[in-house]
Amino acid sequence: MATALPAEQTTTQFLWLDLTRTCQLSCTHCYNESGPKGTHGAMSREDWTDVLDQAAACGISDVQFIGGEPTMHPHFAELVDRALATGLGVEVYSNLVHISPQCWTLFQRKGVSLATSYYSNKASEHDEVTRRPSHARTRANIVKALELGIPIRVGIVGDNEQRIEAAKADLESIGVSRVGTDHIREFGRASDNQQPKASGLCGGCGDGRAVIDPDGNVAPCVFSTWMSVGNVHDASLASILSGPALSKAVDSLRADWGKKDKDNDQGQNQPCTPDCVPKNPCDPRCSPNDSCRPGTPGTECRPKN
Repeated sequence: MATALPAEQTTTQFLWLDLTRTCQLSCTHCYNESGPKGTHGAMSREDWTDVLDQAAACGISDVQFIGGEPTMHPHFAELVDRALATGLGVEVYSNLVHISPQCWTLFQRKGVSLATSYYSNKASEHDEVTRRPSHARTRANIVKALELGIPIRVGIVGDNEQRIEAAKADLESIGVSRVGTDHIREFGRASDNQQPKASGLCGGCGDGRAVIDPDGNVAPCVFSTWMSVGNVHDASLASILSGPALSKAVDSLRADWGKKDKDNDQGQNQPCTPDCVPKNPCDPRCSPNDSCRPGTPGTECRPKN
């Protein structure tokens, strides 16, 4: 791990911290194929702590702890505490299947917010996606978060618009005001063992954001982890985020999206605005930062499918 703090600032403002590929669930569309047999990777507690210190020092303002299920990482609470101590805003993307009393206390701290995924108002349909009877627990913990005053947003992921609308109505009925939707992207388990394609991305990868995976690899976003642009064990975070590899990867993705725009006969010479709702790959209401996370609302940007 490169421990020297960077002297320069970067244009990156947001980092996904992909702590672990361990998860209680094995969702059918999981973009990184997390599950009960997943591991915490090669990043130690000290490595993640160093990353948080470097992130704050080089101008990053917000991080999202994601996975897998980030609360299953053995040093999760300690790392959230460190992030807050350095002045970083924190969002935790959890499946909300099991939340310990310690985590509920942590989530109520100033500067922390929650996010989760929801697949249907019907337990059988939701559980079909997660491959475990998880609907009741997730829904009950959404309600508990609201009762405790914890900021929470919920992402609905799927390609059945009727099911999406029913799930959204259910969430709104219990008081969730921040509800976003995303279509299923063909990565991980949803890829049917096909090679990842840039055409499945939102178009904003690497634009002010990046991800660090459980082994320390840095990539433009959680969906484009096959495009590693460096590893924090080998170089400082700032040098990777400001380096030519990330710029090259972003240019490549933008070129692919420009081709997609042309192939779709959009009739425009400019790159298509990233998609933020299902079956709407060029909604002019979305800003370039509005669709980088699975199930994102159209107001800000962070995942998990």
